[in-house]
Amino acid sequence: MTRSLTLAVCAALATAAYAAEPLTYGVRPFYLIDNLEDGALKDELKACAQQTPKKSEFSIAHRGAALQFPEHTRDSYLAGAREGAGILECDVAFTKDKELVCRHAQNDLHNTTNILATPLAAKCSVPFKPAEYDADGKLVKEAEVECRTSDITLAEFKTLKGKMDGGNKGARSVEEYMQGTPAWRTEMYAQNGELMTHKESIELFKSLGVKMTPELKEPVVAMPYEGFTLEQYAQKMLDEYAEAGVAPSDVFPQSFQPEVIRYWLAKGGDYGKQAVFLDETLDTAPRIKEMPEWRKLGLQYLSPAMPMLVKNDGGKFGVSDYAKAAKDNGLKLITWTLERSGPIAKGGGWYFTGVEDLGKKDGDIYNYLDVLAKDVGIVGIFSDWPATVTYYANCKGL
Repeated sequence: MTRSLTLAVCAALATAAYAAEPLTYGVRPFYLIDNLEDGALKDELKACAQQTPKKSEFSIAHRGAALQFPEHTRDSYLAGAREGAGILECDVAFTKDKELVCRHAQNDLHNTTNILATPLAAKCSVPFKPAEYDADGKLVKEAEVECRTSDITLAEFKTLKGKMDGGNKGARSVEEYMQGTPAWRTEMYAQNGELMTHKESIELFKSLGVKMTPELKEPVVAMPYEGFTLEQYAQKMLDEYAEAGVAPSDVFPQSFQPEVIRYWLAKGGDYGKQAVFLDETLDTAPRIKEMPEWRKLGLQYLSPAMPMLVKNDGGKFGVSDYAKAAKDNGLKLITWTLERSGPIAKGGGWYFTGVEDLGKKDGDIYNYLDVLAKDVGIVGIFSDWPATVTYYANCKGL
């Protein structure tokens, strides 16, 4: 048997192994259910405790399973799929040699990889500058650093390792800066940190039998970049799915940039038909006015942040005007991101904006999710711990 044939056989066996793996909820959904106030939702979810985990496209793995694994790494993606996410996300940025890689932002390498501990730190756009303190030990200037995917080549990118997202702004040294993981995440699964190119993510996702939702990240460099236009960047991302033989129906390309969404709807072919327009403005009135025009352009999917879809309605979760308008205009809603910004007992972070008083303990995550699914009518939700959503989706038949 030739070496190339041996490799092909090994790859086929690995694909079959991933596809055959049993799914798992782990303990977190049960912890959250136990933490819920007594009531109908708790009873319903508890009654599903013996259900067999099944993959659900309602459950979307946000950068993999980023609550416990370094985001956009192989381990994180595998964890997301094993928790039943039917759709996985690769955020797409480009390198110095214009190759596509999976990173949440073009300029986040200092927070999400070990680049500062390598010789490649010398290539960062903003080299590390330690925090400054006055004579009394009071912080007067935060540490500064910025490392971009476009600072390095694809080959150099592949020498790095992913780490848990975070940076210590009060750091006096690189070592201190890299020890910035929030306390509610963990370093227990950060030892491997294998980074992924966009093409590698496609092949992995194919082997896992999931659909794909790449997000074209907004460049922080001026475009065109060395002749590489925004349109070429947007098209290159779609082309890599076509080259890999992925059906357009299995791809949901995302962007916050209106010009990119317009390009995909007009020139993205079949891959552009499922374009997802991401939205994060909490001033929703202007976007509501735009909804009819977006529908005329062919937009099917709108993906606002969770706080845009809910409101505090007399001491309970209610449906926002934005959500109602989207439904009236025939737009399908996908939202983000569950379990992203810390313990609910401490306010839940940005993702609980406007409904902080309705989240008292971790179990209220399921109250939030229940309103989004049942009352708002979302068709999918990103989560940093997909098993939480998968359990709910399986129990509700979603």
